[in-house]
Amino acid sequence: MTAAAVPGIVDKARGGDPRSVGRLVSLVEDESPLLPEVMRALAPHAGRAHVVGITGSPGVGKSTSTNALIGELRRRGHRVAVLAVDPSSPFSGGALLGDRIRMGDHVLDPGVFIRSMAARGHLGGLAWTTPQALRVLDAAGFDVVLVETVGVGQSEVEIAGQADTTIVLLAPGMGDGIQAAKAGILEIGDLYVVNKSDRDGADKVRRDLRSMLGLAERRDEAWRPPVLKTTASSGQGVEDVVDAIEEHRSWLETSGELRRRRVRRARDEIETIALTALRRRWGSVGSGDRLDELAEAVVSGATDAHTAADELLA
Repeated sequence: MTAAAVPGIVDKARGGDPRSVGRLVSLVEDESPLLPEVMRALAPHAGRAHVVGITGSPGVGKSTSTNALIGELRRRGHRVAVLAVDPSSPFSGGALLGDRIRMGDHVLDPGVFIRSMAARGHLGGLAWTTPQALRVLDAAGFDVVLVETVGVGQSEVEIAGQADTTIVLLAPGMGDGIQAAKAGILEIGDLYVVNKSDRDGADKVRRDLRSMLGLAERRDEAWRPPVLKTTASSGQGVEDVVDAIEEHRSWLETSGELRRRRVRRARDEIETIALTALRRRWGSVGSGDRLDELAEAVVSGATDAHTAADELLA
């Protein structure tokens, strides 16, 4: 693709052409040199979609729950995009799980766009390019963007930094409330959903979560995360989850928290891009050799890491 082709592809993506949307996401994944121009073209059209993060330990039913949420959101007339961040293949670097088999119900729906992205070794459960991929889907006119993470234990908390609303999924038999607290998920969720609620122990998980959330200190005007029950495979309780998402969106807007979260997200995105560019610049001007020299000096005691870092930046 050439720079001259970018405006046309952006226009087609905004018009709902799935191939054009896919091409733009591919440019993000491949870290194309055209990416800055693409982002400039998309910037005036972003900021409308509601980004919903879905996280939880492996086995709680994230993909099945995402599939059920797509169905309910479509029933309410929303255009939905799904960004499913998969583990990376150790051979190709691509998404290991590939096509989202459990979301096959919506493959032919023109109002749904589903894309897998590779985490590429990033332990936070998200690829570092995720914010820019979200910007593509937002500018393409989707009302809701669902981000399903790998689910990698204690590192899964990173989704809270990328989403307007974060859903934390749990399931009976996946560990008690203490384990949930240790994983840090009691600090990140806007909604908690006990999936597979037709299993024994679901009510106990819900009670434990409510009790532990009740101990948290919150301001009077703060959002109180609900704890809901679903059986995603049958669709039971999914309507209540979408109601809660919409209620949280309304609270975000009226409280001003939506703006604060998005400013913080943009700040982190700018910082990530700048640091990535800085690392590339070091590599392109032979600073890798200088970095090795400074590392040797730190190990030998000739200097310290702070002084070495200042010298490298200079």
